[in-house]
Amino acid sequence: MNEIEEIKIENLIYEVRGKQVMLDSDVAKAFGYTTKDLNRNVRNNINRFPEDYCFKLTEEEYKNLRCKNFTSSNNYGGRRYLPYVFTEHGITMLSGILKSEVAVKASIKIVNTFISMRKFINENKDIFRKINNIEIKMLEHDSKIDELFDALEPKRIESQKIFFNGEIYDSYSLIIELIKEAIKRIIIVDNYIDKSILDMLVYKQKNVDVSLVTSSHYLTKLDIDKFNKQYPNLKLKYSNVFHDRFMVIDDTLYHIGASLKDLGKKCFGITKIEDKTILKTMLKTIEF
Repeated sequence: MNEIEEIKIENLIYEVRGKQVMLDSDVAKAFGYTTKDLNRNVRNNINRFPEDYCFKLTEEEYKNLRCKNFTSSNNYGGRRYLPYVFTEHGITMLSGILKSEVAVKASIKIVNTFISMRKFINENKDIFRKINNIEIKMLEHDSKIDELFDALEPKRIESQKIFFNGEIYDSYSLIIELIKEAIKRIIIVDNYIDKSILDMLVYKQKNVDVSLVTSSHYLTKLDIDKFNKQYPNLKLKYSNVFHDRFMVIDDTLYHIGASLKDLGKKCFGITKIEDKTILKTMLKTIEF
């Protein structure tokens, strides 16, 4: 079978539209013809090739086939026209039209392969059905695991996150997730700290210490005392050395472009500061 002789026929049979088929280029090689000549013979005898025998692939079908790992040496990428595919009936009809010895021998081998593959599938259909059911269950199981991990994974920011005007919920949600993430400490530096910041801090873990640094007096001692009775331990320090807003979650420092009480009201960014020396300097400046 010339160029295709050393290739297993079963590796050249694909399933399209629920039918087992071979590409015109592979059939042409097996028959000792060029693809162009083979398809010309088909067109000249098109009444002998109903859809159960031969049909042209759509662009989507051809794209899907090209994504598969073709074992044929043929290059499928440079074709100008969409290929034809042949069922076993179409291959038998082709050999009768071409009437060459090579085509007859090739068609017998190809059709026998079609029959063997169909017999194998029929004999093992129960096994294939079970495998398919197992794969479906595994996909469902994997999907549920992914959903679980997505739910458990904190919504960290990789390096910088920009929020635009009106994205109040999204920005508020991210700050809450960062607060929940803290294991040992939270430090918030913001000159406009008010009770809305306390409302966010109720989501912190039980034993996490909180330090607030501000120049304003929106929070009273009574506010802090009431908060500490239910969500200890929170400290408040007044300072005028900071202009920008910062937040420390354990050992990670974030620069925040807007006051926490104004999240989402204007465009602002949150940036993770990777340099640990800056964090050390920040902590020394606060000096709690």
